[in-house]
Amino acid sequence: MNLSTIQTPGVYIQELNAFPNSVVAVPTAVPAFIGYTPQAAYEGKSYTNVPVKITSFADFQAFFCLPDPPALVNPSKQYNPQYYLVAEKSQPLKGDYIIIAGTYYSIVQDPNTVYYLYNSVKFFYENGGGDAYIVSVGSYGPPLKKPAALGVPVVNLNVQLDDLIKGLSLFTNEQEPTMYICPEATLLNIEDNGTLMQSMLLQAAKMQTAMCLFDIIGGNAPDPVLYTQDITNFRMNTGSVGLSYGMAYYPFIGTTIMQDSDFDYTNLFGGDLKQLEAILNPPSAPNSAVAAIIANIQNPASTLTVAQNHNALLIASQTYSLIIKHIIADANILPPSGGIAGVITTVDNAAGPWQAPANTSIVGAASLPISLSDSHQANLNLDPVSGKSINAIRTFNGLGILIWGARTLDGNSPDWRYIPVRRTMIFLEQSCKLAAQAYAFQPNDKNTWEAVISMISNFLTSIWKQGGLQGASSSDAFSVACGLGSTMTADDLLNGYMNVTIKIAVVHPAEFIVLTFQQQMATSS
Repeated sequence: MNLSTIQTPGVYIQELNAFPNSVVAVPTAVPAFIGYTPQAAYEGKSYTNVPVKITSFADFQAFFCLPDPPALVNPSKQYNPQYYLVAEKSQPLKGDYIIIAGTYYSIVQDPNTVYYLYNSVKFFYENGGGDAYIVSVGSYGPPLKKPAALGVPVVNLNVQLDDLIKGLSLFTNEQEPTMYICPEATLLNIEDNGTLMQSMLLQAAKMQTAMCLFDIIGGNAPDPVLYTQDITNFRMNTGSVGLSYGMAYYPFIGTTIMQDSDFDYTNLFGGDLKQLEAILNPPSAPNSAVAAIIANIQNPASTLTVAQNHNALLIASQTYSLIIKHIIADANILPPSGGIAGVITTVDNAAGPWQAPANTSIVGAASLPISLSDSHQANLNLDPVSGKSINAIRTFNGLGILIWGARTLDGNSPDWRYIPVRRTMIFLEQSCKLAAQAYAFQPNDKNTWEAVISMISNFLTSIWKQGGLQGASSSDAFSVACGLGSTMTADDLLNGYMNVTIKIAVVHPAEFIVLTFQQQMATSS
């Protein structure tokens, strides 16, 4: 109340704020998924290239999944990869295969039907995910109608670099996302994948609000010996800008996301039943039951659904059951980024961003395409040439599959080598930044300086009490300074600058634990 404006005699009430402004902690685990979806429409409006915030997988289904038809009709398939069985003269050296009547068959995908976003969002929510943003850059493209080349990384020609970069750029106007994820980036060729990763790191470094989760091309089917070339290609193509804002995980994960009900004979040979019948009902070993079922599918005499015909084939042919089992296992090998984002969300909810998302299991992880040892991980964790660290996902006897690494791509930096350090700094910086906006255009004097110091100190004290900062006392954990002669000069005041200096002791993870044992002589009591 300005007392100089009071001109009428009487009693006036003046209320004073007893408590200073406070810092509200920003969310720390909000991934932004960018990729291709079954569709992108809701209530008659297109949501292609529109960031949509969701809070559950049901929200994702409402915006980005095909609606189910009426009952007793074949349900919509949200993800419909195609597989081919390619006869081989001898046992294939790479990829999955199956032996049928003494002949080796490689199980090969149609590369243009492989997509990862749908299952990655499922993987995210299966691991405790919460709020997320989705940008659909388009729907699925046409199939190639032939199997991919054997022994080379899958490249989906429908996945375009320009589409993904356009989707990424939409988040320059969104401050809330804290992770950028492009599950289908590994379906680009190596050069385009490198361009996309560098664009993601550059945007993250400029925004200073998010980290990038990277998957590695070749991680779905690594060669036991030559897998190091995939690692080298990744390191050579990530550039040198914004490395502390990136984290990579290797290899892919064999999951349980897709179930038996997600596959049937329409996923084989592009739906060509003649090619399927040649394998299930060969002249050398005829199967009359299979022949009758396929004849009914081609010329239906009844209104059986695809699921009913599929179940009939499972009963009639063990070979068909085995084929379906193999393609389910192959389709369930997913890039780890979606599951890792869910793990990060769970860890943040239980502790905070200062807790490393490592030495923890992954829900839905059933197998790994390669078993990494300590010596294998040594080359991933520390690279003297590029300094780019890659976090391993490993299997441990009695423990299962665990995330076994917590390093950023800036692995040789004393300041930024650890993921929880970078994420804690993003959390503190953005929380304090948003709170300080309340003091824009306030008088640049001691009262304002003291209010800002008090506000930030109270916030940092609460973080220290939660274990987010190290130190025996709060004064050991942080310091906040703001004032003329300490953080500002007279010229700063004239130019409208209020400088606040915050020093914090961030908790670093115990990455290497060394136990020292020494024998000693027995002594009398």
